[in-house]
Amino acid sequence: MDRTETLPTAPAASEPSTAAHPDEHSPPTRRPPAWARPALVILLLATGLLYLWGLGASGWANSFYAAAVQAGSVSWKALLYGSSDAANSITVDKTPASLWLMALSVRIFGLNSWAMLVPQALCGVASVGLLHAAVKRWYGPAAGLIAGAVLAVTPVATLMFRFNNPDALLVLLLVAGAYATVRALETASTRWIVLVGVLVGFGFLTKMLQAFLVVPVFAGVYLLAAPTGLWRRVRQLLLAGLAVVVAAGWWVALVELVPPSARPYIGGSQGNSILELTLGYNGLGRITGEEVGSVGGGGPRLGGGGGPFSGQNGVLRMFGGEIGGQVSWLLPAALILLVAGLLMAGRAARTDRTRAGLLLWGGWLLVTGLIFSFMSGIFHAYYTVALAPAIGGLVGIGVTLLWRHRRLQPAPGDAGGTRWQRWSPLAAAATLAGTLAVTVWWAWVLLGRSPEWYPWLRTALLVAGLVGAVLLLLVTRLPRRLVPVVLGLGVAAALAGPVAYAVQTAATPHTGSIPSAGPFVAGGFGRGGFPGGRPPGGMELPAGGQLPGGGQNGGRNGGQGPDFPGGGRNGAPGFPGGQGPGATGGQGRSAGGGMGGLLDAREPSAALRELLERDSADYTWVAATIGSNNASGYQLATGEPVMAIGGFNGSDPSPTLAQFQRYVADGKVHYFVGGGGFRANGGSAASQEIAAWVAETFTAQTVDGVTLYDLTAAAGAS
Repeated sequence: MDRTETLPTAPAASEPSTAAHPDEHSPPTRRPPAWARPALVILLLATGLLYLWGLGASGWANSFYAAAVQAGSVSWKALLYGSSDAANSITVDKTPASLWLMALSVRIFGLNSWAMLVPQALCGVASVGLLHAAVKRWYGPAAGLIAGAVLAVTPVATLMFRFNNPDALLVLLLVAGAYATVRALETASTRWIVLVGVLVGFGFLTKMLQAFLVVPVFAGVYLLAAPTGLWRRVRQLLLAGLAVVVAAGWWVALVELVPPSARPYIGGSQGNSILELTLGYNGLGRITGEEVGSVGGGGPRLGGGGGPFSGQNGVLRMFGGEIGGQVSWLLPAALILLVAGLLMAGRAARTDRTRAGLLLWGGWLLVTGLIFSFMSGIFHAYYTVALAPAIGGLVGIGVTLLWRHRRLQPAPGDAGGTRWQRWSPLAAAATLAGTLAVTVWWAWVLLGRSPEWYPWLRTALLVAGLVGAVLLLLVTRLPRRLVPVVLGLGVAAALAGPVAYAVQTAATPHTGSIPSAGPFVAGGFGRGGFPGGRPPGGMELPAGGQLPGGGQNGGRNGGQGPDFPGGGRNGAPGFPGGQGPGATGGQGRSAGGGMGGLLDAREPSAALRELLERDSADYTWVAATIGSNNASGYQLATGEPVMAIGGFNGSDPSPTLAQFQRYVADGKVHYFVGGGGFRANGGSAASQEIAAWVAETFTAQTVDGVTLYDLTAAAGAS
C-alpha cells in the first residue's frame, strides 16, 4: 500500500470518534482508486504540452535575462554573479539562481531560445506535480488533481513557465517548501522542516525577499500543528531559520566579501552592495515606493499609487483590469472554500491536518496577496504567479471536503455531535453550488473585458455553470450514473475561462520586460503586456490603447506622450539622448539614434552586427550603451560582451565617467551606441555624463539609423 494513503487524521480529543465516516479523513485510509495514477500522468503530460508547445516562438523573451544567460554560458564568473555580460561589468538586479539553470542548459545545448526556456517549462511541470503530491497526501488524489490542474491552467502560470523571468524557479521552490512543510507536520520531522529552510533560502537566491513572504505562514502553521512539544517546535524552527540563512547567505557573503574590483557591479544598487539591493530597490522600496533608481517608483507620477504597469493599489488590485485575467479566475472560489473549510474544521485538535492544510495554503494566499495588493512600489501583473499554487491548493482541498461531506450522515448514537456533522450535507452542497455560480459569474466578468475575443464563450460558460450549480444542489437526488456528468459540467464551466486564456497565452509570442497573459484587455494590458509582447516601435500602442497606469497613447511615432520621472516627455529631455520610450525613429527604432529601449531590445541589422563583430577579440567590450535592454540586443546578436552603462534603467553609477574614460584610454571598449536609457526616480547621472562626454569627444557615424561612436579612433568634434 502506498504510504501516502495510510496517515489518517486523529480526531479532536474532545470529540467523539468519526471512524464511521472514513472518507472524511485526510488522507483516505483505502487504496487510491485505479484512475488516480493514469489521471496524474495525463495531467503532467497535458501540462508539459501546454508549457513546451511552440516554446521557441518568443525568441529571447526578456532580453535582459537572456543576455545574462548568454554571458553565464561562456563565463563561469558571470554565471556565479549573474552578470549581464561575459566581461562582468554589471549584474542583473536580482539574485542569480534562475539564471544558473538556464545558463547551464545553454552550455549543454547551445545558445537558442529553446535551450534557454526549457528549464522554465520543466519547473512548471515539476511545480504542478509537487502541488498535486502535497495536497493529495492529506486530502486524496481528487484534491491533488484539482489543485495541480488549477495551477497548470492559471494564465499567468502558463506565461511565466514559458518565459525567462525568475518567477518559474521561485514558484517551484516555494511549492517544494510547502510540500516539505506538509511532510514535517506529519511526524514533527526536524529533517523536513530544515529542508523547508533550505528551499526558502534558495528562493531568496532566485528572487530575493519575495521568497520570504511565505516564511511566517510556514513557520506559524508548523508552530501551531506539529505533533510535538512547544519547545521542540521552537528549536526546530530556529534550525530551519539557520538553514535559510546558510542557504541564502553564502552567496550574499561571497558578494560582500569579494573586493568590488574583483567582481561585477551589483546592478540595481547605488552603492555596489547586495545588501542595499535586498533591502532597498528589491526590498522595502517595493512596499513604500521609495525605490531610488527605479522607473516609476514612488507613487502617483505614473498611474497613481503602485507605480506604472500595476493598476491602482488597494484591496481590489488582484481583480482589476490589468491583473484580474492573469490570476483571479478562481480567486473568489479559493476564498469562499477557505472560509467554508475552516468552519467545517471548527474547534479541532491543535494537530488537526484539515485545518493545518487550509491554514498553510490560505495563509500563503492571504499574506502574499495582501502585500501585492497594497505595495506602492513597482509591481507587475506577472508577479501574481506566486498566488497560483495557493489558489490551486485551496480549491482542491475545499471542493473535495465539501463533496465528501454532502453525503455524510450522523453515525448511530452520534446525534450529529462532530464538527463535520454540524455542517449539514445540504449546507455542503449549497456551498459547492454557490461557489460554482460565483466562479462562472466572475469568469463572465473577466471575459467581458475582452469583448471581441470569442464572445460566445462568455455566454456558454455562464449558462453551463449556472446549470451545473443547480444540479449540484440536487445531486443527492439524481441517479448515480448522472453524477459524473454533473461533476464534469461543473469542472468544465469553472476552468473554461482560464483554460482558454492559457491556450491563447501559449499560442502567442511574448517578449519584453512586462509580459502579460491572455488577449488584449480594455483599460489594461494585452498579449505580452502589449500585443505581441511589446508595442510596435517601442511604446506605440494599438489605436485607443493606453500606456500602463492609464496614460493615453499620445506618443505615437515621436509625438508627445505622458509625463515620466525626471520631468521628461516622449522625445524631450529627461531621457539620455533626448529619447523617450514612445518616440520612434522609423523601422521600430528609438529616436535619438538608439535601438530598443527601456523595456525591450531589437535585433541590429546585418551591417551593424558585422561592424560590431569586426576585430572583437581585441576588445573587452565590443560596445557600450546606456541601459541593459539596449545592450542586450547587441550582445545576443553578436555573442560578444556589451557594457550596459547604468544597468537596467541607466541609473546605476556603473561605470562612473572617470572609470569609463579609463576603459576607453586602455582600449577596452570599441564603440559607444547612442540612445537608450531612461531618467529614473533619482539615482546616478553617470550615464548621462558619459553620453555627453562621448558626444563631445568623438565623431558620430550612423549605421542603419543607429548612431555609433568609434572610441578607438582619434577624438574629433561630434
